[in-house]
Amino acid sequence: MDNHSHETSMSGGRAVRFMKQGAACATVLAVLGGCAATSGKPAKEIVAERAQQRWDLLVKNDFAGAYRYISPAGRQIVTEQAYISGFQKRNFWTSAKVTEVECPTAEACDVELQIEYQHLGIRMKNGVREKWVRDKSEWWFLLER
Repeated sequence: MDNHSHETSMSGGRAVRFMKQGAACATVLAVLGGCAATSGKPAKEIVAERAQQRWDLLVKNDFAGAYRYISPAGRQIVTEQAYISGFQKRNFWTSAKVTEVECPTAEACDVELQIEYQHLGIRMKNGVREKWVRDKSEWWFLLER
């Protein structure tokens, strides 16, 4: 019996178990590789992405989704329902774009955005400045009252 015929004669149970283990290993490696790629990004880039994601949700009126970007300390102070009910205007913002990120410390960044919105039927633009903070290994929007 040559090697090829030995491989094909492997019992069905062993072959299935071997394939499952291989698939599990591939999944773990893919997840770990994704984590490694994310953690290697500069803070400015991570914060810019998260700030843009948050504003994309606000433009879509997904206030519950935007709430998930608030720092853990902020979420202890303001409930999701209170945050959502604070948005009286729907379909107000039409677009948002991160224009600059400055990180004066390793734990805090300032984000500048250009926001477009409709007011009385007139399309307008305005600059917005936000603060983002690092809590453990994640960046969060700092909810200021």
